[in-house]
Amino acid sequence: MSKKIFEYVKSIGIAILIALFIRAYIVQAFKIPSGSMIPTLLIGDHLLVNKFIYGINPPFSEKKILIFETPKRGDIIVFKYPEDPDRDFIKRVIGVEGDIVEGKNKKVYVNGEELKEPYVRYSDSSIHPRELDPRDNFGPIKVPQGKVFVMGDNRDHSYDSRFWGFVDLKDVKGKALIIYWSWDSDSHKPRLGRIGKIIK
Repeated sequence: MSKKIFEYVKSIGIAILIALFIRAYIVQAFKIPSGSMIPTLLIGDHLLVNKFIYGINPPFSEKKILIFETPKRGDIIVFKYPEDPDRDFIKRVIGVEGDIVEGKNKKVYVNGEELKEPYVRYSDSSIHPRELDPRDNFGPIKVPQGKVFVMGDNRDHSYDSRFWGFVDLKDVKGKALIIYWSWDSDSHKPRLGRIGKIIK
């Protein structure tokens, strides 16, 4: 192998390693596949997720290190879906460890106070009793240590902590940061106005 070819191969190898490191520990792209976060996030939005802010998982370890902060109420997070860890979900944090969360007729209360949620969308005016399912009425439940309680913004069409429980902090992959691309599959056009939008 000539010196020139070796230099090319070495440069490509280094670039690949840097890209893999960035994807594993710094920033990762994520595509919104469902409508559970409408109107905040739309199907076809492509996001960048900040992976290091909540700490990083070293290889062969489940314990996070270099933790800058923990998820707080209102954060939109990407995490391993508890019922299928090979899938990633994205939801909004509603309760953190120690919080008591309750749903009463579509209104959410945290520690006895109604949560102000300007980001929420409701599309069904009917109220489900807790005997039917926990969509509109649930709890009160206390968020255990090391867990968070999450819900989708499209509240009547989100499969979230109301149904399957809490998210373990070790399974949180990162915080949604910015929309870098958005594609409307119905109109087959990009949503240019959404590109560069900070997620909150």
